[in-house]
Amino acid sequence: MKKIFILLVSTLLILSSCKENVRAQVDEVNNLNDTELNSAAAYYNRSLAKYESKDYKGAIADHNKAIDINPNDAVAYTNRGIAKYYLRDYKGAIADYVKALDIDPNLAKAYLNRGNSKNDIKDHKGAIADYTKAIEINPNLVAAYTNRGLVKVYLKDYKEAIADFDKAIETDTNNTDAYSNRGLSKANLKDFKGAMVDYDKAIKINPNEALVYLNRGACKYILYDDSGACKDARKAQELGYDASELIKMACK
Repeated sequence: MKKIFILLVSTLLILSSCKENVRAQVDEVNNLNDTELNSAAAYYNRSLAKYESKDYKGAIADHNKAIDINPNDAVAYTNRGIAKYYLRDYKGAIADYVKALDIDPNLAKAYLNRGNSKNDIKDHKGAIADYTKAIEINPNLVAAYTNRGLVKVYLKDYKEAIADFDKAIETDTNNTDAYSNRGLSKANLKDFKGAMVDYDKAIKINPNEALVYLNRGACKYILYDDSGACKDARKAQELGYDASELIKMACK
């Protein structure tokens, strides 16, 4: 009996609560020093440039200044939490999201991001609860469905995961994470043909995702399509993933 190798493409999406109209102001404030910055908005805008350059400690410092000036800015707490998340300070991030939600209990993205942090400290039920709350506030928040589905995959609740990925795809038909992980869920339910349909869609949207090729190749191998499995495994290898085990089995 053939063995299957299915790997989770576990991309958790983090959405910032950055206001769209501040992007144009970033260049203007990026080169100002602290004495020239005199408003919470100015520090906030400068922090955006620091996010872009992955200077998360610098972004936190600017959010600290913004919060000192305006301690009731829920967005500043949320975005400082995101910076802490990127630095793997998950508990610190959660504390910031809690503060943001104390100020604005309807900030869906704070629930979304807190769910991500809870997931990373293995509080999976807490993560699901936060994603659910985010969806209650904003039923069109695609990332909340996608991330909740990912956690359900981890918990092996594949049918419920598929339902979440269905909702994500309904809103965003180009959601490669939803397609690839719905495929993973179907494969774990032994619906290998259905899984391959989803992997095909994911690859059409993003032809450079190595794990999706590997997962599709594994399904083909299970269904005795060794040639197709070999081709997908070699493509995954070409894209930088170690697919040597599947290549050894399928490429004969």
